[in-house]
Amino acid sequence: MSNKMMFTDASDWGCDMHGRDLVRRNTVTRRGFMKGGALALVGTSVIPSFLTRSIYAEITTAAANKKKLVVIFQRGACDGLNVVVPFKESNYYSMRPSIAIKQNEVLDLDGFFGLHPAMAPLKPLFDQKHLAIVHAAGSPSSSRSHFDAQDYMESGTPDVKVTPDGWLNRALQAEKLSDKPTAFRAVALGTQVPRTLQGSIPAIAVSNLADFSVAGKGPQTSPISNAFQAMYDESSDAVLHGTGQETFEAVKMLKAADPAHYQPVAGVNYPNTPFGNSLKQVAQLLKANLGVEAAFSDIGGWDTHQNQGAANGQLANRLKEFAESIAAFWKDMGDDAENVTMVTMSEFGRTARQNGTGGTDHGHANVMFVLGGVVKGGKVYGKWPGLSNEQLNEGRDLKVTTDFRNVLGEAAYKTLGSRNLDLVFPGASVSPGQFLNFV
Repeated sequence: MSNKMMFTDASDWGCDMHGRDLVRRNTVTRRGFMKGGALALVGTSVIPSFLTRSIYAEITTAAANKKKLVVIFQRGACDGLNVVVPFKESNYYSMRPSIAIKQNEVLDLDGFFGLHPAMAPLKPLFDQKHLAIVHAAGSPSSSRSHFDAQDYMESGTPDVKVTPDGWLNRALQAEKLSDKPTAFRAVALGTQVPRTLQGSIPAIAVSNLADFSVAGKGPQTSPISNAFQAMYDESSDAVLHGTGQETFEAVKMLKAADPAHYQPVAGVNYPNTPFGNSLKQVAQLLKANLGVEAAFSDIGGWDTHQNQGAANGQLANRLKEFAESIAAFWKDMGDDAENVTMVTMSEFGRTARQNGTGGTDHGHANVMFVLGGVVKGGKVYGKWPGLSNEQLNEGRDLKVTTDFRNVLGEAAYKTLGSRNLDLVFPGASVSPGQFLNFV
């Protein structure tokens, strides 16, 4: 059987045969909001009145300590083997005759691993020991479905489809609070609250800070604002019902930061792309002292079934945007970067061998990045499983040697102060004794 036949993705794995992610349609409803315990702000919509936490209240322990956790999801399954290249593995080159990154093109990290050349903006952060890398990380689930694998990683419960909330929401639940949090405790950049942040802790999704607004009822307000306001004012649930005055004050506070005219620090230029603009807005939110503890953003386009390219091409272009955006964010945060921890993740890696169309198919283990002021960077963490044929998972993929929950658990434990890791990752037995100690 040919490699092409062996590694053709099943139709229910969540992508088409041209390497594009299929769109899963979601309908935003009041029931959906109530079930998720979260609110999505779409465009110029409104924060409904159920967000009754005062923006002027005392902020949480983590926020008081100015610690913030930023989570980035690379949707579509990034090819970790071409992002952090094991250039001393001879089998890497034999399995990827046309897409491997040549040794003279790799940005050497430690004599064995090297960064893809398009990741050059992050190399100084590694050298300055602010950036740590965890290779061969991933989920123990064997699923190769984009939809299922993303759900498992965002819920933090591999192979369990009935988990009602996301791991990052539970991490906030597991934090010991001394006072009431603010309405901006958990924020996602996008049109809806992601699976990662759904749960009992209110989370806000903002697609564009410049359009972030609130309006009362009446003929001068927008139809969508009136619709949201009416939707929640009609609720008979005391938890969801309130005057909304605190919400109006929260929006006023954000508006005072003048989002439309935000200027990054001198010398910082974010890519003019959705992800670049997203991280620019994350930086703005974190610097606005609104009590943000957890922020989430994502970037798609990693499903490189065809014409992946090597040092140049499809993957390289995506990596360039990814690296430039993160480097700009880091520099833009200035001294505040010392209080930020950023973690990146993707649902699974890609096949060790290239396929018959110059791409890679759905694999298993991947690479995660951890960036932060207190991160013990300048090192590739984790146990390397090897790329010999007999060392591959199912004869085709890099094996997982570090459970992604150990990485996220350490970040949540040491950044947010989430001490109850059994709550954050039920059934996983994540504990400080299993941490890689990158923080």
